[in-house]
Amino acid sequence: MDCPWNELSLAFSRTSMFPFFDIAHYLVSVMALKHQPGAAAMAWKNPLSSWFTAMLHCFGGGILSCVLLAEPPLRFLANSTNILLASSVWYFVFFCPRDLVSQGYSFLPVQLLAVGMKEVTRTWKIVGGVTHANSYYKNGWIVMIAIGWARGAGGSIITNFEQLVKGCWKPEADEWLKMSDPAKVTLLGSVIFTFQQTNHLAISRHNLMFLYTMFLVATKITMMITETAVMPFAFFEDTLSRMLFGWQQLFSSCEKRSETKSSLSGTGSSTSKPIADASDKVHKKHTKKTE
Repeated sequence: MDCPWNELSLAFSRTSMFPFFDIAHYLVSVMALKHQPGAAAMAWKNPLSSWFTAMLHCFGGGILSCVLLAEPPLRFLANSTNILLASSVWYFVFFCPRDLVSQGYSFLPVQLLAVGMKEVTRTWKIVGGVTHANSYYKNGWIVMIAIGWARGAGGSIITNFEQLVKGCWKPEADEWLKMSDPAKVTLLGSVIFTFQQTNHLAISRHNLMFLYTMFLVATKITMMITETAVMPFAFFEDTLSRMLFGWQQLFSSCEKRSETKSSLSGTGSSTSKPIADASDKVHKKHTKKTE
């Protein structure tokens, strides 16, 4: 008989994302779009453009993974049920009378519930991306990591193209140049699930899915409650970055310190010589007067 922990994690890994978890993912994604400057006005002025942008936010990970694997980018349109569901969420968020959806989403418990459910879907997307890439490239762990990361965090990456088309793209906000915390934690999860897929990590998939999802949910909820934008492992990230990539800066700083010390000692010795010469002259004048 299996232990309760194994049964719990196995039942959790078999949970269907449709429809409730998918609705939470669409709601959080569309609300993030609505909070962008000018998004509400654009929805009233050009609903088709707003709808297309919302679909990029909702299905950006699938689109990017299809592009990387040379598959049809518009394959997500084949799932008409999810398209209708995401379109319904977009319509009610932007065009609901008296903005009731946005007002209801403004309550913190509702946001915590929706964001927690969205993080659950992130785990499923990473696992699906890693498994899908493994079916094309057996044990090609670099491809598996890339597709898992694209499937889990591709929404924030593919929207850069949409911002570039609209002319509001900013280089300092580019996900490739400055990765956000969700992109970093998704990359970490993609690496972990790739190691598990290639049998380099001695843990069952359902247990890993449960542990990683609990980590995502707990981290996100804690950051929202405490209103902090720093991930819990930011300290480890900085330490690892200094250990792996900070040696050149350390050596250059040590060289600069030694150069400044040598220059200071050189200037000190050069200034001491005129002082010694002046003292000798004063001493000679004093002896002449005494004589």
